[in-house]
Amino acid sequence: MSQSPLVIETLSFQYRTRPEKAIEKISFDLKPGEMLLIAGSSGCGKTTLARCINGLIPRSYKGERAGKVLLHGKDVSEMQIADVAQTVGTLLQDPERQIVASNVFNEVAFGPENLGLPREEILSRVDAAVKRLKIEHLLERETFNLSGGEKQKVALAGLLAMNPSILMLDEPLASLDPASAHEALEVFRSLADEGKTVVLIEHRVEDAIFAKPDRLLYMEGGQVKYLGSIDSLPTAINHREVKLPAEWVVKRVRQAGKMSPRVEPAAQEKRGEPLVVFENVDFRYNDESPLILQDVNLQIDRGDLIAVLGPNGAGKSTLVKHAIGLLKPTGGRVLVEGNDTKSMSVAQIAHSLGFVFQSPTHMLFAPTVREELEFGPKNLEMDSLAIPRLVSESIATMNLKGFEEYPPLGLSFGQQKRTTIAAVLAMQSKIMIMDEPTAGQDYSNYTHFMDTMCKPAHEKKSLVAENFAATLFITHDLDLAVTYANRVLLFGDKHIVADGKPEEVLKDFDLLTRYRVRPTSLLRMNLSLFSKTKQFLTAEALAAYA
Repeated sequence: MSQSPLVIETLSFQYRTRPEKAIEKISFDLKPGEMLLIAGSSGCGKTTLARCINGLIPRSYKGERAGKVLLHGKDVSEMQIADVAQTVGTLLQDPERQIVASNVFNEVAFGPENLGLPREEILSRVDAAVKRLKIEHLLERETFNLSGGEKQKVALAGLLAMNPSILMLDEPLASLDPASAHEALEVFRSLADEGKTVVLIEHRVEDAIFAKPDRLLYMEGGQVKYLGSIDSLPTAINHREVKLPAEWVVKRVRQAGKMSPRVEPAAQEKRGEPLVVFENVDFRYNDESPLILQDVNLQIDRGDLIAVLGPNGAGKSTLVKHAIGLLKPTGGRVLVEGNDTKSMSVAQIAHSLGFVFQSPTHMLFAPTVREELEFGPKNLEMDSLAIPRLVSESIATMNLKGFEEYPPLGLSFGQQKRTTIAAVLAMQSKIMIMDEPTAGQDYSNYTHFMDTMCKPAHEKKSLVAENFAATLFITHDLDLAVTYANRVLLFGDKHIVADGKPEEVLKDFDLLTRYRVRPTSLLRMNLSLFSKTKQFLTAEALAAYA
């Protein structure tokens, strides 16, 4: 009988800097070809468990460890780190932290080269990995110029080229468009079917279920609350902590008899004056490079809550960088509150428009979270007496209390992302633009801050969020558009291909599929009940109509 690739026996760990245990008495084992889905809210211990499996604990993170982690019968704490790396291939949440080479070919080849493999073997592995992920067209590209989703695919290709027996995937879907996420899950399933042991840590449980994980491990407070099949809806799983299929949530709410009263559609607010205007905008990086934006016309008005959807690499981030002035159009013009961005500095535009980058590492630099949040308001010469209040409210809104004196770059990816949003909140710009705001966030966290920022003005409970005249967010999470947007832009083929109310744009499944957006259970349920609701609602709210 062959040894299990991964055995965990009564594993506990307490970080040296924390008073409580991060994980406690965790036990399970995985067989070759088995896929385990690990879910739970932020801070429940998922990442700590991953660090114990890939050897970062006890090497890079110090503390008190009890129990055992066995890789093919060997205790991970007694193995050489090079041996652990060849056994366990880890894909990080933030591909920025994983990519080391300047071009894609070198990045995918980096691992096999470090193993000292013959050139023919390296070339063969690179070719197989990029073909499996359908990214041959990226091979000659510079990694710096890739989109977030493209970087995630390249990092995964580098992992596959190493050919580890255990794959540790920490939120691998976070940066991927829905169709790419679907394709990645098919790859994970096929790898498991070929004998790999796959550990998939993912907040997007509804999406992850598509890969048909053999078991689900659900964690709360560092402990295992459920370990078993996900054929049915385990009552141990809190539907407010992780995102489940809409049908499961409705069934749970109705069984509990806790339906909310039916929600009356809000009165249609009149759109106010134009805040940002794109007029026939073209953009290319230089005369030799192809157009990335072509004849883009767009108007962002007061009162807009806009979701921008579209494929990886389509130019969504390039589009919004024109609004903040980080990029200037090579044709046409962009106006912010009536002023041409070509005649304005980024600092001047920042008074009107706050921008949250896709990757937190592109924004964070200060020694502490508090100083990070103070930097923008001070630079904008805001009232010094108001700054402490703005910082305090932004920290509360983004669930960062207790982290004020932590170094931002020492936080988890999800906490870093919330820090960047809090930093923009504190600046009190009129327009908030966010690139993938929910990456690395559990359902509970992102619901809290999106509610705060996107509810109608009379419902907002946070003074820092009341100031926004318009909000725009780029997202691959279609349900974010369903739940929060009053307007949806579908971007592809270098321009806006659809622009309208969510219920109008999102009912065209053929168009969505063409631009790599996959309809979700929540969208389908909202469309089927729209004649009753007259609006798009959360799964919990839909329970009153279903």
